Amino acid sequence: MIRFISCGILGVFFVAGGATVQAQTTGPITPPPTFELKHIPVKPEPAPPPIPADQIIQRFTQNEDLNKKAYDADTLDQSVKVEELVSNGGSYELDGQQYTKSDGEHYESVLKPPVSNLHYTEFSLEDVKFVAGLRLFFLTTEQLPQYKLSYEGKEKLDQINTYIFRVEPKQLISKPLFDGVVWVDDQDLAIVKSFGQFVTDTGNFAGSFPFRMFEVYRENIEGHLWLPTYIRSDSDVKAPQGTVPIRLVIRSSNFRPNVPASPTPATKPPGPGEMR
Repeated sequence: MIRFISCGILGVFFVAGGATVQAQTTGPITPPPTFELKHIPVKPEPAPPPIPADQIIQRFTQNEDLNKKAYDADTLDQSVKVEELVSNGGSYELDGQQYTKSDGEHYESVLKPPVSNLHYTEFSLEDVKFVAGLRLFFLTTEQLPQYKLSYEGKEKLDQINTYIFRVEPKQLISKPLFDGVVWVDDQDLAIVKSFGQFVTDTGNFAGSFPFRMFEVYRENIEGHLWLPTYIRSDSDVKAPQGTVPIRLVIRSSNFRPNVPASPTPATKPPGPGEMR
């Protein structure tokens, strides 16, 4: 379930002081009541965490360095499913693997052809690659200077006590940046959930892609490593019959180290007329 941080209601009220206006007399006129304007805050200030927020941020971004390194070094199985959430709706399903090559780039391989009987929308392998790249968000120490973080309080997710941080880009650029909320486990000081979108200086990075807001849950794989295993996004598409709600779910499992590639024999530089 998507959880929202509740806010107080903005209100304004007046307090009257002094005496009420009397009937006209022959003496000096009684001054009018003094009105004091008071504002109720839009959002109550959260109680401070048991350790300074800056220390929590420092710790969980350092842990993000380790999470990203482990994620990039792993091969993992993925299932992708898009559903049309109406009685006669169809679905798109694909099973594949994701891995990282020595060049640092992520690749996806399809284990079997996708199965689709969607009626109101379309989904393709190109869409799978697009969304796979979007959700690779790790708030590492290298990424941290690009963001403004604010502590928003505490929340219990299932059996995990978490600190909540609002994450906003300091400046929008051509590269997509995360704009949303992260939940940080108060024991491991690791991100266990995130919810938000990816934005650039031209708007939401998704463009015409129907899925824009992503809810990501992580799982404690081993030790203090928390890696994304469940991603969900809800949206809708227009159809002649009206609006059709759709849902994207990506599940990741079976994390295992990448098998190192066999060393390539050294070759001499190409000569004239040769191509590498």
